[in-house]
Amino acid sequence: MPELPDITAYLTALEKRILGQRLERVRLASFTLLRTAQPPLESVEGRTVRELRRIGKRIAIGVEGDLWLVLHLMIAGRLDWKRAGAKLGGRNALAAFDFSLGTLVLTEAGSKRRASLYLLAGEEALRGIDPGGIDVLGCDAAGFRAALTAENRTLKRALTDPRLVSGIGNAYSDEILHAAHLSPVTLTHRLSDEEWERLFEATQKTLCLWLDRLRGEMGDGFPEKVTAFRPEMAVHGKFGQPCPRCGEKIQRIRYADNETDYCARCQTGGKLLADRGLSRLLKQDWPRTLEELEALKRR
Repeated sequence: MPELPDITAYLTALEKRILGQRLERVRLASFTLLRTAQPPLESVEGRTVRELRRIGKRIAIGVEGDLWLVLHLMIAGRLDWKRAGAKLGGRNALAAFDFSLGTLVLTEAGSKRRASLYLLAGEEALRGIDPGGIDVLGCDAAGFRAALTAENRTLKRALTDPRLVSGIGNAYSDEILHAAHLSPVTLTHRLSDEEWERLFEATQKTLCLWLDRLRGEMGDGFPEKVTAFRPEMAVHGKFGQPCPRCGEKIQRIRYADNETDYCARCQTGGKLLADRGLSRLLKQDWPRTLEELEALKRR
């Protein structure tokens, strides 16, 4: 799922292309994409784009008359910028937003249709879809700590809870926790002052690093290859590969559609975290440490 750095890259590219431009037409290929009935979608046509915002992992396009088109790309939704009037073809194409300079196309890979489009009227309606998490790049260390300790959650769950933190998901939370040398299952109420300093600094540095990297890759173009699995990442999507810091193999926890990747040597003191499915299967044979894992592999 596109997260804060990816959504910000999209917004940067869109500002250059549609801010101040008239939205001429909206074309839908999938009518299940639109999740609101009022105002009617046609009411935004012919209006000029006045503002662009990030709301968590959503992109909000504000047009004159205080109307807002809000896109949630979910896991497989992506945006493409094409020539003006580009055909809306192919099974993955869901919607097109036509401007004089070009057409913004929303696509979604796969068979599941999770991406959504809302048309909202006014600031109050816009605030109603905001989960309320803090902007980690716009807060100080005290505000960051207060938000994440509102509930006693594991660090992974706290960082990815949109009610607590805005725009961080599975991928960047793994990278942040690796940079901070912290276990994903440590409870927020158990962190020391020094660990909170490390976590705040790692969050800021990791997000800024990727913001700069994605903007550099994009240049004056439009974001392409938006993915949660990038070769430059330290741990996310790197199960079985060497940790760039210590060389130990990256481990993972899998639950439903979610995966947490971490380095046991750097983050958990050599302790293997129990994968819910495998640990239930292996029970007492589940290896507790890297040394036990290596011994198990040699059997």
